[in-house]
Amino acid sequence: MKLLSFIVLFFIGFTLVQAQEKTVDSTQVENLDEVLVQAIRVKEDAPITHSNVDKEELQKRNLGQDIPLLLNYLPSVVTASDAGAGVGYTYIRVRGSDASRVNVTLNGIPFNDAESQGTFWVNLPDFASSVQSLQLQRGVGTSTNGSGAFGASLNILTDAISEKAYVELANSFGSYNTRKHTVRFSTGLLDDHIEFSGRLSNITSDGYIDRATSDLKSYFLQAAYKDRNTLLKLITFGGREETYQAYFGIDGETLAIDRTFNPAGIYTDDNGNIRFYDNEVDNYAQDHYQALWNQRFNNKWRTNVSLNYTYGRGYFEQFVEDGDLEFHGITPIEIGGETITTSDLVRRRWLDNDFYAVNANVSYTESEFDITSGAFYSFYDGDHFGEVIWSRFAGNAEIRDRYYFGIGEKSEFTVFSKANWQIDSQWSVFADLQGRFINYETTGITADKFPLNVDETYDFFNPKAGISFEFNSNNQFYASFGRANREPRRSDFEQGIFTPESLNDYELGWRYNSEKVQVNSNAYFMDYRDQLVLTGAIDDVGAPIRATSGKSYRLGLEVDAEIIIGPKLKIRPNIALSTNKNVDFVTSRDGSLVNLGSTNISFSPDLVAGNIIEYNPVENLQIAFLSKYVGEQYMGNIDSEVSKLDSYFINDLNLIYRLENVPVAREITLSAIVNNLFNVEYVSNGYFFTFDDDFSDPGTITTIEGAGFYPQATTNFLIGATVLF
Repeated sequence: MKLLSFIVLFFIGFTLVQAQEKTVDSTQVENLDEVLVQAIRVKEDAPITHSNVDKEELQKRNLGQDIPLLLNYLPSVVTASDAGAGVGYTYIRVRGSDASRVNVTLNGIPFNDAESQGTFWVNLPDFASSVQSLQLQRGVGTSTNGSGAFGASLNILTDAISEKAYVELANSFGSYNTRKHTVRFSTGLLDDHIEFSGRLSNITSDGYIDRATSDLKSYFLQAAYKDRNTLLKLITFGGREETYQAYFGIDGETLAIDRTFNPAGIYTDDNGNIRFYDNEVDNYAQDHYQALWNQRFNNKWRTNVSLNYTYGRGYFEQFVEDGDLEFHGITPIEIGGETITTSDLVRRRWLDNDFYAVNANVSYTESEFDITSGAFYSFYDGDHFGEVIWSRFAGNAEIRDRYYFGIGEKSEFTVFSKANWQIDSQWSVFADLQGRFINYETTGITADKFPLNVDETYDFFNPKAGISFEFNSNNQFYASFGRANREPRRSDFEQGIFTPESLNDYELGWRYNSEKVQVNSNAYFMDYRDQLVLTGAIDDVGAPIRATSGKSYRLGLEVDAEIIIGPKLKIRPNIALSTNKNVDFVTSRDGSLVNLGSTNISFSPDLVAGNIIEYNPVENLQIAFLSKYVGEQYMGNIDSEVSKLDSYFINDLNLIYRLENVPVAREITLSAIVNNLFNVEYVSNGYFFTFDDDFSDPGTITTIEGAGFYPQATTNFLIGATVLF
């Protein structure tokens, strides 16, 4: 019944559009590129907590590191990198929520993997070079496409149409043999209507961690047509990545004596020597194809339709010492009267998936009122399988034999309607209704050789509302409520978790805006039911394991500001204070279930602060000093001292000098960044595990705790030059 109601709501709005006279108004009320993401973004004065980042801001530090690292200085953001230096596998957490709970869209199309719900930026290296702008909404935010936002949503708009033709060459190099080479181009508007543009990039790095190498290639191609009321874009982008694995981390003892040690690929040869397999890599390719159409009928009515196809495929290769032959589908063999049941072998675990999506919305705008309604449908089809590509004792195995195989299919249908009403010069209200309808099916065998058969359907209703009050030209206050629901992901089903989680998010904010001072502040209370929190443990391929915590909450205060000290100096501080608790948390300890009461939610520091000092001593030269403090945090939910990550305070130095109207080019930009300027040895991520020891003292169960750490790079640098022709 809910599904029928939402479908009727959407098509009533669409029918009204068709009933209007399709007159063309030459008044340009908005940028057509920005309209592509208008349905999921909010305006500056909306009662939604958010931060905007434009292309210019991204390019200041875009010397090879991934998007999470470029967003590190936004409020409540914590980042990490497997290789330690921001190239390869990188991660972002917002308000303590990991990347799988941060909804990410590219031109309104979900980027989160449909099954794992994760975001793998390594599949789109140097994507920041093709980003026009982005908006990070903290909390539930406004309705978006894809999995629900349980910490934040990040919506990204790719490059806008360029009026002028250009060719841009960008090269950078730095510590750990890091290299980035990028070429961008645009034909400019041909015949005032058509543009072709693109980008090719290659990034390589040895990584801070031993053997944590990266070889990353990517592309972005765009064909666009526009007139005063029509915008049509055909876009394809993607990447190829090969990274040596660094997901094992190291224990505390190793951290103290050899913090760059990487145990991935380790084995002992026939002579008893410790060696490392040279191809313990993750090898994956992902291609995206998008068709985006925006049509403005007049100053009141507009529509937007998007089509998407994403093709991903690749594998993780692993050397296994003394692997069980039967487990890997190889019949034990007899040699010289001895039955061989184990063998050194090399295996690949494959993913091969297709993702289809269509997104459509219609908007109506009056002077005091605007409404947007839309629908989204996606279908995901993914194969999971494993192959043994070499074995010292192969028995009767054939090349390409699969020792496990599973299929996952997921469909999602979403409808929404959102409205803003400017009641008078001071008061405005916002309402947003969304329905998500999901079906997930999987059959086959997992990588651990367990059968996994799931056929689950979830229907979610996600209402949101807010109110804004403009006290005067300098001060605005707002309050909002948002509800979100999320289905479990594939790994949760493997753990026997089928219950969805829900969140009620309450936000109260104040914005101050004057000529020299801007302040954004907000308090929030995020009330969870059946939240799937990270246990701290990881599986055998480094993926985090989650558990249902029952009742939990996050309560916090966030403040960020921009203060202009003078014509050459400004500061941009931010701070986030929070308390993040599980309520009546139950765990197993020494063979018994124990209620620990209120405990800290894993990976949720109580204090996160940042600051950027920008100084322009002379024209075209900018010096920026960037600081980040992250308080101590627990990697588990039982407040164990073993699971604690220490606080850290790091500082970066960013230099930019721009040469304009030089003889050989239109513009040359020289940039450099020194990361971790004061050489701090810090850890921003890790894992925590427990197991029951019932063998050391027969008849007695003792819970043993352990932890692993992912050390981040000490002082390192990147320098680059961008030449615009």
